[in-house]
Order: sequence, then structure tokens, then C-alpha cells
Amino acid sequence: MGDFFSTIMAPIEWLVAWIMYGFHQALTALGMDPAGGWTWALSIVGLVVVMRAAMIPLFVKQIMASRKMQMIQPELQKIQKKYKGKSDPESRQAMTQETMELYKKEGTNPFSSCLPILVQSPFFFGLFSVLNGLDEIADGDKAPVGPIDETVAAQAESATIFGAQLSDTFLTAASVNTQIVTVVLIILMSATTFLTQRQLMTKNMPASALDNPFARQQKLLLYILPIVFAVSGVNFPIGVLIYWFTTNVWSMCQQFYVIRRMPAPGSAAEKAYHARLEKKGKPIPGAAGAAIAAAAAAAEAEEAAKRSGQRQQPTSKKRKKSKPGGQKAPGKPPGGKTPPPRPEPSP
Repeated sequence: MGDFFSTIMAPIEWLVAWIMYGFHQALTALGMDPAGGWTWALSIVGLVVVMRAAMIPLFVKQIMASRKMQMIQPELQKIQKKYKGKSDPESRQAMTQETMELYKKEGTNPFSSCLPILVQSPFFFGLFSVLNGLDEIADGDKAPVGPIDETVAAQAESATIFGAQLSDTFLTAASVNTQIVTVVLIILMSATTFLTQRQLMTKNMPASALDNPFARQQKLLLYILPIVFAVSGVNFPIGVLIYWFTTNVWSMCQQFYVIRRMPAPGSAAEKAYHARLEKKGKPIPGAAGAAIAAAAAAAEAEEAAKRSGQRQQPTSKKRKKSKPGGQKAPGKPPGGKTPPPRPEPSP
């Protein structure tokens, strides 16, 4: 099983090693110390930039899928309520079919939001394997990985930041400096994980989508995942912690940009987006923009009608109309009696 996993990871490790080495060479050409810890740390940051830039379409898809999954929860609850208490195969198949039709109609599924994490995981384990094997490569006990041969591995192995080697972990730390650097990076990694998930839930979800079992489960994970990362972080090399912290910062900034430009309908982010458009005098897109534009047009038309004085004043019934030429219309004589008609003269 171990040989099979190593065979699968070999191409990933080779790619990770070449990207890191390429950034290391570029930074060295700019005048940085080739054996310096910051040179290798920035090489890891460069690895994150290359990998996450290639994953931008997947990340946008993850944001959209997660948002749609939250918003269709009321419909999913209706389907579950419809088949509640029915355990026969026909009912279970019908419920599954209706659920899949809803996913297809909305263009989402539960696995779309996990896709970037699944794609990123091999690179994470590849970097972990490369950093964990630096001492063995430097000693000649392990074959070189791409351009990282004995000389380069020894250089990377001895590189330090704040007195801590990039391949050290909290459990194998030989100095207090290493433990302090490791703890600080674990805290930063956990905090950025929490803030990224919180930003998605509080700013890009309408209130109606947050009141369901799925949303409550997501809220629970919001607090559990940072704890899991904090506990498991003591086993990660410092270089891996730098990688994870950097990718979290990338995710948080990228998510902020996507939410700001493409907010979910009815969310706080959408209200802020509309307010910014109105302040700049730009039209608001979508149905919300059409409704706002129609209301504004109606209010403007009413105001224009008031200003132009087109409203006709009512005429009193007691006022008598005049005949052409200034003659008064015939009326009743004093006393209220109508005079008898005059006889016509005979021929």
C-alpha cells in the first residue's frame, strides 16, 4: 500500500520540487541568500501562488455551489418532509430522484464545494513529503526529487527563519524558537480558516438560508475545523504550516473579491453591492435592479406631475356657464316660477 501511494505521489512531488526550485533560483538571482530561510519560505509562497492561480475557476465554482446549496435547503426540506417515515424502496428511490432533479435544476451538487480541497490535497501531501525527506536526501538515503539533489536538500534543510528550520515540527523541535514559530503559525492557520468560513456564511448568505439543519451543521464546522487544524498542526513541518497559512490568506482575499462582485441574492453582501452601485450612479443588475428602477421611475413621474401643475382644479356646481358673446344663460325669474309660453301670431 505504501509503495502504491508513493508511486501515485511521485509526479506531484516532482512538480512541487520544480516549482519551489524555480522560485528559489529566481529569488537568488534577485540577490537573496540561496541558503536563507526566507528565500525558501518565499519559494513555498510562490508554490501557493502558482497552484491557487491555476485553481481560480474551481474556487469560483466552489463559492457558487456552496451558495446554491445553502439557498435550496428549504426545497430539500420539503422533499424530506414529503417522504418522512417512508422506508420502502420505491419511496427512497423517488426521494433520491427528486433530490437529484433539484440539484440538476439549480446546477449544483454537494460535492462541488469540496472540489478545490480535493484538487489541492495532493500538492499539500507532496510538499509535506518533500520537506519531510530533505534530511534523507541530503544524507544520500533517499533519491533526489526533481532538481532537489543532495546539495540543494542540505541547503534547504539548514535554512532557518527566526532560528527554526523549515523541516522542523513542534513535536520534534530542538529549540524554544522552533516551538514559538510553530505555535504562531498554527494560530494564524486556524484563525484564517475560521475567518474564511465565517466570511462566507455571514456576508454571502440570506437570513432565510441560514435557518436550516445544513446551515447549522456548517456553523458547527466553522468552530470545529480550526480546532482540528490546531491539534493536527503540531505534526506539520514549518514549511507546510507556511504553505497552509498562505493558501488560507489567498482563499480569504479571493473569496472577499468574489463575494463583493458576485453576492448571493438577498444577502448582506448584495445590499452593500447595490448601495455601492447607487452611490456611483450605475444601474443595478437583475430583477432587483429592475424593481428599483421601476419604483424610481414611478416616483419621478409623480414628482414631475406635481411640479408641472397638471392636476385640474374641480369646478363648483353653483358657478353658471356663460354663453358665447358674454350673454348669460337663461334662468328662472324671481319667485322661482317659469313664465308661460307666448302664443304664436296667427297668419
